[in-house]
Amino acid sequence: MAKDVVGVGVIGTGFARSTQIPGFRGCEGARVVAIASGRRRNAERVARDFDIEFATDDWREVVARTDVDLISIVTPPNTHREMTLDALGAGKAVLCEKPTAMNGEEAEAMLRRGEEAEALALIDHELRFLPSRRLMREMILAGEIGSVQHVKYFFRAESRVQPERPWNWWSDKAQGGGVLGAIGSHAVDSIRWMLNTEVMHVTAQLATHIKERAEEETGHLRPVTSDDEANLILLLRDGIVTKDTTATVSVSVVEQGKPVHYMEVFGSKGALIVDADNILRARNGEGDWSEVAAPEAELAEGMHDSEWARGFTLFAREIIEALREGRKSVDGAATFTDGYRNQLVLDAARRSHDSGSRVEIEA
Repeated sequence: MAKDVVGVGVIGTGFARSTQIPGFRGCEGARVVAIASGRRRNAERVARDFDIEFATDDWREVVARTDVDLISIVTPPNTHREMTLDALGAGKAVLCEKPTAMNGEEAEAMLRRGEEAEALALIDHELRFLPSRRLMREMILAGEIGSVQHVKYFFRAESRVQPERPWNWWSDKAQGGGVLGAIGSHAVDSIRWMLNTEVMHVTAQLATHIKERAEEETGHLRPVTSDDEANLILLLRDGIVTKDTTATVSVSVVEQGKPVHYMEVFGSKGALIVDADNILRARNGEGDWSEVAAPEAELAEGMHDSEWARGFTLFAREIIEALREGRKSVDGAATFTDGYRNQLVLDAARRSHDSGSRVEIEA
């Protein structure tokens, strides 16, 4: 059913405060009407900051509201399955943060419920909406660099390099914390989407370099059980532009220096590199890179500038437009099927690390 105004209910006050809420507020025909957090004071503070009329520490109250059409789940991964199933059961559209869930079994349950509900149900892989990445995908699938031979995905940041940073859910494997899920899920999704293929098998090595952190309230040291570095070697299935294609993924949040985030794709006729805004191309025999013009991504008011924020600015508009028009899909967005396929790769990476061997993924 088409709507003039889409009511948005947000669960979570971390990334949601910096990205989802400003993103939706910047959309014509959208209104954030409710916010939930496990800590009521956090929900109330965000509600004051953004003039949101309803704040609660019980996310079920947001799902139950009749003026909420879309539930945006921006919480730790161990909560995604329950919240998603409940929201879809209540007839809401759902946008769920990545990684999709704790494991493939949970992700499959979310996928099945989404199919039964016949609702708009998406995973927040907002990088798909960056104009630079969309253009690069078009170039690759059009055969401009020939058959793809190898992909490199690299992310470096020092966001968790300080041992003094407090222990929180991100430090806890049981809650779905860690860089493999947080950034590795983007890498896997980007490779699958960019090349229109699937991952055949994975070899992975995970690491936890900061092994203890203090609780913020008590100061007591707690063990860090999640990974802060992940390295993966992938073999991709043969497809439209892939043939015996390999990929490497290196992501870390404990590496000093200027943050770096890029994807390189090497083919039989040339290569392409994309970062937040730019595309570079090298053809066989040229020996150097040249810039490919790409449109600049917009940024919603109130957001800290980053590729995630610019991608979500555009993604949010597409979601709201679809719901206003009564559509149950967004062209190019990551579906719950994508979320399930991504999750299988993350699960295989963890099994590979634990076993020290290569792990195959079902077709």
